[in-house]
Amino acid sequence: MSLVLNRVEGGIAWITLNRPEKHNALSGALLAELDQTFAELKDTPEVRVVVISGAGEKAFAAGADIQGIQDRSPGEAEAAALRVQAILDRIQAFPRPVVASIQGWALGGGLELALACHIRIASSAARLGCPEVGLGILPGYGATQRLPRLIGRAQALQLLLTGNPVTGEEALRMGLVGRVCAPQQLEEETLNLAQTLARRAPLALAAVIQAVNEGSELPLSEGLRLEARLFGSLERTLDRQEGLSAFLERRLPDFRG
Repeated sequence: MSLVLNRVEGGIAWITLNRPEKHNALSGALLAELDQTFAELKDTPEVRVVVISGAGEKAFAAGADIQGIQDRSPGEAEAAALRVQAILDRIQAFPRPVVASIQGWALGGGLELALACHIRIASSAARLGCPEVGLGILPGYGATQRLPRLIGRAQALQLLLTGNPVTGEEALRMGLVGRVCAPQQLEEETLNLAQTLARRAPLALAAVIQAVNEGSELPLSEGLRLEARLFGSLERTLDRQEGLSAFLERRLPDFRG
């Protein structure tokens, strides 16, 4: 049985973490399949948007697979963390929008996967958190670095040090997710968001992702220079011409990437 399901419809790749009996816990095998799936999608130009969700109603992903991380040496644990960080880095750097659609639990490694996505939409019934300190460890897949950059140091430390999960509504208020809806509306709201993104200019979306990813690590002056360079790189693209023409002609643009 595949641990990662993938179907493509209307320019949208729907990825499903498929371990519902384990609340979609992130085993090494699942992460390897997820990494391979993204490598294949990167070479599939008709895919404009990627959506990640979890099988079943209980969890997006309820952390790492605890049975798979017992009895490791410090060196083995560090190497494992670096391997998963590299997978999540590749998701964050993916040149098309990646959306995490979060129902139920998104804990530990599951939340860290969601943090690597560009947009997060959650059910009001979702619960998001980093409970690792309750196990005598710290998050090793990026939460200590991505959370403060996303929601600020104070709120990140509140989540990381207490280990207490927050609701979807609380996650929205602190900026952890961008949108919250009723559980029965999550699928429709996710589809609407994905379709909106799929209609946008692919080269412009890729440039925005690059500008935010790289620019957030730079001094402001260098980040602005990066933005200007990417702005110029789009000037003579066919999508740029199509966007302006469609605006002047009062019609919807047909972007081709």
